[in-house]
Amino acid sequence: MGRPLNFSHTHDIMKNPQATLAALVLLLAGCQTQEAPKTGAVSAPETKPAPKAKAAPKGKAAPGSYVMYVGTSGPKAQGVLRASLDGKSGKISAPRVVAEAKSASYLALSADGKFLYSTAEGAEGAVAAYAVEGAGLRPLNSESSKGKGPTHLAVDAARKNVIVVNYGSGSTACLPVKADGSLAPASASVQHVGSGPNAQRQTGPHAHGVYLHPANGRAYVPDLGTDDIFIFKLDPAKGSLEANRPKSGRVAAGAGPRHLAFHPNGKFAYVNNEMALSVTVFSVERNGGLKELQTLPTLPAGADSKGASTAEIFVRPDGKTLYVSNRGHDSIAVYSVAKDGKLDLIQHVLGVPATPRGFGLTPDGRWLVCAGQKSGTLNAYKIGRDGKLTDTKQAVEAPAAACVVFAP
Repeated sequence: MGRPLNFSHTHDIMKNPQATLAALVLLLAGCQTQEAPKTGAVSAPETKPAPKAKAAPKGKAAPGSYVMYVGTSGPKAQGVLRASLDGKSGKISAPRVVAEAKSASYLALSADGKFLYSTAEGAEGAVAAYAVEGAGLRPLNSESSKGKGPTHLAVDAARKNVIVVNYGSGSTACLPVKADGSLAPASASVQHVGSGPNAQRQTGPHAHGVYLHPANGRAYVPDLGTDDIFIFKLDPAKGSLEANRPKSGRVAAGAGPRHLAFHPNGKFAYVNNEMALSVTVFSVERNGGLKELQTLPTLPAGADSKGASTAEIFVRPDGKTLYVSNRGHDSIAVYSVAKDGKLDLIQHVLGVPATPRGFGLTPDGRWLVCAGQKSGTLNAYKIGRDGKLTDTKQAVEAPAAACVVFAP
């Protein structure tokens, strides 16, 4: 409200009424100026308190549950398993077999989650295709992987091709995907060439993983036997694989590259070296080549490395944290990721399920589920805002568990 008018000086009012009237007009105008809103509208004598500002929107709420598929490998393997993870507690449902198969060690889902593809390790390798129908899988068909012992595969974003790598024969093949999700015979097959200094494990090529860059149209294949990450240009329409120039990136001699993970921005690639127990950081160059930036150990200082080897690697979806599992040592190394792509070790999680051959991250990066091939369990870990893992003590039996893939 404006200041109250003071009429106490009656003598002055009577003495000069015209001046007093002018003063009253000015005072009344001042009152209106103070009371009126800035919009120019006349204000009411009394106004209600302004509504409180709405709180800033929080991050997307976690779903009630996540669906995961589990690949299995070894004498106790039953095929492809399906389970769910509770989004609040981390409790995992009892896995059930949704597809009986031998050595379905690695799985890949199409981006829309409608189809699942599985390796079938064997002397004559194959890839199996399934349609996801509700809580089950309907077999579609299988096709030759054009090599021995297929260990890893990937589906391109347009669901036009499945790329599979064969560890036994050291080769990469491309299998076109039909409209119904089933596979056509291989449209391309490339035999790797080379060797490494380890006389026991590197007498020839051993392709171990295949990863499609999020933007540059290339497939990257870590080969344990040659210490290369072979690079191929993929033409989705033709299903062709053409050697890139440069043809590969390389890790240290005898390191044995196994798996790879791209940073979400596509500028960096991370490779875990199975035999050297290390992780190598690469920048992805404009020509598709890989330039080494850094190599760090995956075991704590002074740890016994006998019988140990790295297994799986993933970057959290926000690009701020990277995870690598160590078999034998049975641990997960956690690294923070800087803006320049380089890593800094922030945690070693010890006592994870025995022989953590594979693990998966939920699409929102809130949970990690680790598959213990020797322990035959799935174990859930909560991922904090800083990327560190907390063991929820939630675990279920999953015989011969080898990899974990979450539905999108």
